[in-house]
Amino acid sequence: MELNKETIKKLQGLILFTAFVVVLLVNYKSVFQVLKVGFNIIFPFILGAVLAFIINAPMQFFERHLFKNEKMTNKKAAQKIARPASLLIALLAIIAVIMIVIFVVVPELGKTFASLGKTISEFIPVLQDQINHLFKNENFITQWVDNLDLQKTINTAVDFLKNGVGDVLNSTYTIAKSVVNGLTTFFISFVFACYIVLQKEKLEVQIKKVFYAFFKEKTVKKILSVCSLAYHTFLNFLTGQCVEAVILGSMFFVAMSIFRFPYALLVGVLIAFTALIPIFGAFIGCAVGAFLLLMVDPVKAVAFVVMFLVLQQVEGNFIYPHVVGNSVGLPSIWVLVAVSLGGSLMGVAGMLIFIPATSVVYKLFRGYVYKRLHDKQIDETTITS
Repeated sequence: MELNKETIKKLQGLILFTAFVVVLLVNYKSVFQVLKVGFNIIFPFILGAVLAFIINAPMQFFERHLFKNEKMTNKKAAQKIARPASLLIALLAIIAVIMIVIFVVVPELGKTFASLGKTISEFIPVLQDQINHLFKNENFITQWVDNLDLQKTINTAVDFLKNGVGDVLNSTYTIAKSVVNGLTTFFISFVFACYIVLQKEKLEVQIKKVFYAFFKEKTVKKILSVCSLAYHTFLNFLTGQCVEAVILGSMFFVAMSIFRFPYALLVGVLIAFTALIPIFGAFIGCAVGAFLLLMVDPVKAVAFVVMFLVLQQVEGNFIYPHVVGNSVGLPSIWVLVAVSLGGSLMGVAGMLIFIPATSVVYKLFRGYVYKRLHDKQIDETTITS
């Protein structure tokens, strides 16, 4: 190989890159520590971007419906205050929801949990008698049930929780420091989020300028296309999932109130929150609700499960397709894969993130496959099993 200037420069670059990688591998602990510090520094801005994405959805709704009509469009003053007013209304709506949960739902849940402790104590001997009657011919099982002191087990668990809470409360300095740090991070994130949603068009232009300055025009168009696809997919999924969860929780609250089931508000709120978890969420709420009703009346527990199955069919066949629709555009098998991977890696948040993320990857890959088939002049409709 001829060692000209260009070849020597490439070799120098390769040697420097190799040395850099070796240094990173040798000092990997320090590298991870630096990355951790860097992540802690930029975390408020990442959280701010997430908050901006969440706030932007209701803000766009109010801006579109309150300030985009013909009368408002022709007034310059209305257009100047459209964005700040929409942001303020969106924040007030979010705060209103939080206040309703704090002052209406939380006290009711407190009463429910207070009566639940008494119900558990009364249910334990009834459960033991039923097990003894059911397995009266099985001496081993009845002896084991008689010797099992469930009340003592529950009291031990409660004492453990009390002691654990007491230990935490004794660490006043640690708690105060965590609260202050959390409030500071949230305040920075919130201000950053407000700046993003108020100046999003200007910020979009600035980002495009940076892209066009460092990348080719064709590459920039591809990047912007992918970003647009990801934004609309995540937005449609998030808004649709939230609306669908609220509708499902309200259906359960109304139905349980009509049939005079206990814990109607608790179960309705629980199912509304767990329904945010795709596929498995509502069934988690069903299991907890059935357990609560089982301690009051086993017949009502069975009736609740039947009611759950009926409402799930109504929601799945009539409500979900219209509320969420095909916004995600992901086949069921890949939804299951996304939920499993997201849950394994990041828990509940991973389930919510991985479904739209997998949908974006699926759409991009599908478009690439169709393009390859078109380049090869293959009609995809003629491909059969």
